[in-house]
Amino acid sequence: MRQKQKKTNDNLSSLQTVDKLIHSPARLRIMAHLFVVENADFLYIMRQTDLTFGNLSSHLNTLEKAAYVTISKEFIGKKPHTLIKLTDKGREAFLHYKKNMQQFFNKL
Repeated sequence: MRQKQKKTNDNLSSLQTVDKLIHSPARLRIMAHLFVVENADFLYIMRQTDLTFGNLSSHLNTLEKAAYVTISKEFIGKKPHTLIKLTDKGREAFLHYKKNMQQFFNKL
């Protein structure tokens, strides 16, 4: 019994190294969508993640401050267009997050 409890505690302690910026459900969805594309526009990410305009803006701001994404704004004709791209740091952080989570679940 003690051996099983120690193994469970060791496994749960591995979650302490998980990147909490990515682990948030909304930011995880954003990062996962950006991971598989070169870049995406704001409306596409908003539709894919089911986040509201304000919620998505807030989460993107957090990811931009961490240098996980870059956000560029331009006009196409007279319409504003916001493009989001995962940075190399963000891509590396996502891969590390994915690896940590796979290791965690493989230990269960």
